[in-house]
Order: sequence, then C-alpha cells, then structure tokens
Amino acid sequence: MSGEETGAARYLDPTAPVAERVDDLLSRMTLEEKAGQLFQTMVPVGPEGTLVEDTGRSGLPGTSELVLERGLTHLNALGAPATAGEFALWHNRLQELAASTRLRIPVTVATDPRHAFTDNPGTGLLAGPFSQWPETLGLAATRDAQLVEEFADTVRREYLAVGLRTALHPQVDLATEPRWARGAGTFGESAELTGRLGAAYVHGLQATGEVARRAGGEGRFGAESVSAMTKHFPGGGPQKDGEDPHFPYGREQVYPGGRFDEHLAPFRELIAAGTRQMMPYYGMPVGLVVDGEPIEEVGFGFNRQILTGLLREKLGFDGVICTDWGLITDAEFAGLPFPARAWGVEQLTPLERVAKVLDAGADQFGGESCPELVVELVHSGRVSEDRIDASVRRLLAEKFLLGLFDERRYVDVDAANELVGAADARAAGLRAQSRSITVLEAASAGRSALPLAAGTRVFIEGAGSDGLTHERLEVVDSPDGADVAIVRLAAPFEQRGPGFESFFHAGSLEFSAEDIHRVLALADRVPTIVDVYLDRPAVLTPFAGRVAGLVVNYGASTHALLDALSGAVRPEGKLPFDLPRSMAAVEESRPDVPFDTVGPLFRFGHGLELG
Repeated sequence: MSGEETGAARYLDPTAPVAERVDDLLSRMTLEEKAGQLFQTMVPVGPEGTLVEDTGRSGLPGTSELVLERGLTHLNALGAPATAGEFALWHNRLQELAASTRLRIPVTVATDPRHAFTDNPGTGLLAGPFSQWPETLGLAATRDAQLVEEFADTVRREYLAVGLRTALHPQVDLATEPRWARGAGTFGESAELTGRLGAAYVHGLQATGEVARRAGGEGRFGAESVSAMTKHFPGGGPQKDGEDPHFPYGREQVYPGGRFDEHLAPFRELIAAGTRQMMPYYGMPVGLVVDGEPIEEVGFGFNRQILTGLLREKLGFDGVICTDWGLITDAEFAGLPFPARAWGVEQLTPLERVAKVLDAGADQFGGESCPELVVELVHSGRVSEDRIDASVRRLLAEKFLLGLFDERRYVDVDAANELVGAADARAAGLRAQSRSITVLEAASAGRSALPLAAGTRVFIEGAGSDGLTHERLEVVDSPDGADVAIVRLAAPFEQRGPGFESFFHAGSLEFSAEDIHRVLALADRVPTIVDVYLDRPAVLTPFAGRVAGLVVNYGASTHALLDALSGAVRPEGKLPFDLPRSMAAVEESRPDVPFDTVGPLFRFGHGLELG
C-alpha cells in the first residue's frame, strides 16, 4: 500500500467506529501480516532509549527483525533505563519503526509488574524510575480496596507516560501452596479477598473505577487505559510440592482437596470487572474433573476444555487470551538450555503445538516469534484463515480502543520525566509500604517493645541500613550502643539450580540453624525486633516469643519499616495467608485447599495494632 493509499484508508480515520476500522484493516492484511499479530515476545529497552539490534547471548531477535521481518506488533519490554524520559524515547523510536511498515500498525508494549521489589526477569522487574510500592501481598495485607485502586491508577498513569499499554498483571492465583515461588505476586490465600481487591486493581489500571471518574475520566476503557491481562487462568496456586511450572519438575497442578472452583472464583470477579485479557498458566492439571468431565492432562494453554469450554463458553469471556511465555519453542537463558513449557505435549513438534494452542482457543502466543508456523498451518489447510481472523480482530480492536493508531501512538518525553516517579507518587508508595507492615508480636516477657519511642537508639542488621538516618530514631552502627536491634531477614528457600532457576524461591520455609542461632544470640545482648520479608510464608516458630518484637513485610524499604515501627505511619497489615508452624505441617497440607496447614503459628488476618 502506498503512502497515498494509506492516507485514505478507513482504518486510519479516528472518527470511524472501531468495528469498521478493524474490518477495513483486516481486509488489507496479508496472511503473513495477520500471523505476526498472534505473537508477543520480549524486547530489551536499550541504553539512552536506543533500539537493541544485537541482543548478545540472550537468543532474542533484534528489534528491527521482530518488527520489520517477522511482523510483530506486540512486544514485552525487558529492563528499564535510568530515567522515564529514556524509556519514553525508546517507545517513540519503536513506534517510528512500526510506522515505516506497509500498514503502519503501531506496537502495543506490554510489561510485567515493575512498581515493587521483585527482581526476576520472568515475573517482575525492579521499580527503577517508577514509584515503589509493596508487592501485591502487601496491598492485600492492608485490606484496602481503595488503596489498591489508587495504586493501580498510579501504575496506569506512569505506564501511559512511557508508552506501556498492556499490564501482564494482576495475578489472582490463590497462594494455597506455601512453598510456591509466585506467592508475592498474589493477594494471598483467600478467594474472597483476592476477588475484591483484584477487581479494584483492574478498575485502576483500565480507568474504569471511581478513582478515574473522580479525576474527570469517563470511567470506560479507552485511550487513557492500560489493558489488564489477568493471570494465571484458571488459578496457578495448587502446584505439586510447591514447585514452579516454569520447569519440568514443577509441571503438575493437583487438586487433592477438590477445590478447583475456589481457585476459579477470583477470575469470575475480574471478568465481571471488565479485565480485557487473560493469561492461562503453564500448569498441567492431573486428575482434575470439572462438572463430571475429566480434563485433558496438558498445560492450560493447550487445553480446549479450559479455554474454550470454560473461559469462553461458560464464563462468557470474549477478550484476548494470551498464553504464558515460551510454550512452543526451546530457548536459551544465560547460556543454559530452557526447554519449551509444553507440558503434556512434549512429544509434539512446534508446528503441532501451535495448532493445539489455536484449537484450544488462545489468540496469542506469549514469548514466541515464529509467525511462519501459523502461515504454514493455514497453507496446509490444518487451520482456517477465518480462525486466524477471529483472533486478529480481537487484537486489532484493542489497539484502536487504546488510541494507538491516533493520539496515543507517541508519548511526550519531557512529560514522562515529570510524571513518572513524581514526589507525590513516591510518598504514596512509601506510605503504603509502611501501612502494609504486619506486627505479629510487639512485646516480650510482658514488656512492650513497639512502637519505638522517639530518640530510641537503633542498630539495624540487614539490607538498606548503610548510611540510613531517620527523623524520629537515632541509627547507630553497633548493637553495643543500641537500645534496640532490628534484624531484617528474608523468607528462606532452597536453591533449585543455576541461571533462570535461581530467581525462583522454592523448597523449605525453615531458617537455617546458623541464622536462628545468630539472631537469638543478638537477642540475648539487646532487645531485638525481627523483621522478615515474606515473598511466601516462612516458619517463624524459632523466633516467636523469644524476641522483643516480630514483624513481617511484603516489600518495604528500611525507612518505611522505621516509619511503621516508630509510629510515624500506623502499620495496618493483616496476614494475607496463614503462617505455618512447621515444614511437617506444610508437607501434610493439600496444595489446593486454603488454610490447610495444621495448627498455624499465626492465622490469616492476624496483625496487632500499635500505640
């Protein structure tokens, strides 16, 4: 199509109805261009806002190859430059590249969560220039749906500023298997709490809730929205032995307690809230029966009974279904092999896997860039072009609704620097960190240790304390000169392997004998408050009743912690899950059943008020 023909095209008319624009664009597309829409893969954000063409040992294609040669228009941004302006500049250069193609289809840029403390290239990214808040578990600890919506609205505004238009979140799995590595991204163990807060999260991201309306928004999905991709349908919590299905040893998802419907419940709430997209999980259900029908033992992304029968037909979801990343082709990560997560269909070729995903009802392949396989399937007659068109329609409609063909193709670089990580957003994030702190024990031997009185001399052991000062407390560099010691720990885990595996915390939740001895020895010298970062539950039995105070956080800076412990900000956190008394109790529990560990040390909802 020439530039003159493009200029007169109906799909480029911003006043035309979306359905007409989609029809017009689809009629002009070749099969190869349609196939490119069905793939979304990772792309690095280059230094100083540059497009990355040489990705080194990552195995990822360069940006120009993805856009110009493979025809992809959905990309998942990896990493972040030092400033929002550089991020915005990268986005604009990416859109300029897309505008040079025949049909000028803009790129929809997606991202994993990047507003908290997780640093895992497969699940979440450090906040960088964005405002920093507690992990989703911490939002759940506040029990505050308005806070969750306000947080998601902040995420929306900061994403819009740099051009991020699809959020690969929220995550509404239930954390019913305490050992599972993905607990930090959930709202905890309760289906009711998860559904309620997850719906607020969707409204904040998509500008369809009260927060957006109070700010003068229309309250409907459109150019001011970020599209929410809810995950992981139909609930990824019940992993056998708590292992993660990114890896072959964690592929089995089991339901010994028969609680499939409980895991499904939050997704019903988020569909009702209007989530635009859905991501099925890697897990392969074993022995699952739904409505009297045995479910095929293949990963959910390949599962027609789950995606078409349940999600499309029974639940009435007509949005975009995008698979989790890397179901089709084997890859490499940090120089190590990383096989496709083709659980239950390992024997199929990549071509056959693509056919099975399309037959299951998915619209898009996450973490893949092989549109030639779709073209081959259509040319061979194994998949009809009408089937491809059905998915392309959904994907194109999203671009039009988001304004990407019109006023939202490019972003303002200077405005991005002003808006992203602005002082008010950073202050709100810091306050939310403090609010989410959960006080489990505040006294020892009948003597209250919390809140800390003004002027208390505090020694801090753990991350984030070097050079720290605080407005209410005196931070000292030795326990010998301290009134109180604070020890910051992280929930324990067992290393599963090198490379990508090292980012996933799995296995035992018990602290080592060395850590326990060190902390209790310090507690014998000076009143000691133990603070534990929970990216999943931990066995705190060795510390309970033996230290001056016991608190947990879900992503909080040391300054935010001191604000909470000193009463500068009132800690309001209530546990979003049970904390087990022992690993024996965890091992005996059923992974699909909430609150199933016998005699938990602290129960869901526990949290003391200070002062």
